[in-house]
Amino acid sequence: MAHIHTEPGQVDHTVTAFIVRTDGDQPRLLFHLHKKYGVLLPAGGHIELDETPWAAMAHEIKEETGYELNQLQVMQPRLRVDGLHGVINHPQPLRVNTHNAAPDHYHSDIAYLFATDQTPAHAPGEGESTDIRWLTRAELAALPDDQIFVDARQTGLVILDQFLDAWEPVPAAEFSLEKAAKR
Repeated sequence: MAHIHTEPGQVDHTVTAFIVRTDGDQPRLLFHLHKKYGVLLPAGGHIELDETPWAAMAHEIKEETGYELNQLQVMQPRLRVDGLHGVINHPQPLRVNTHNAAPDHYHSDIAYLFATDQTPAHAPGEGESTDIRWLTRAELAALPDDQIFVDARQTGLVILDQFLDAWEPVPAAEFSLEKAAKR
């Protein structure tokens, strides 16, 4: 989706999916070559006006990676607030940040961490990047700065060094894509 806000200084809301493959001898993070920026980034995109952040995450994952939510575990802290009455609970994000996406334009991004031991059910959607790479910790650390944004590398390294062991997997499909709970 294109930027919703087009005036200087405005902020669009986005989501990011850090997906880790856990099959094999070491974990690997999914990155794709972003067509606009020409660097490796995790999957993600804009939250549309009629979407919750979790619904946006579900559609961006499917479009950009071919994964279905039922193939993924969303990593969650062991201590979290669940089961609030009258609201839809979404997974807790890995990180939330605001960054400069273009001259005088900003993105407030909600990033989630996923784990899987499966290959994607589908190919990426039409028009999406097909240059998808699964990077080990060593490969991620060795990438030159002109091939990846520094914050994406930093987050990936922290994920591989700390979060895979500290957080627990929860089936991603258990979280509702609805906008509101039934009363």
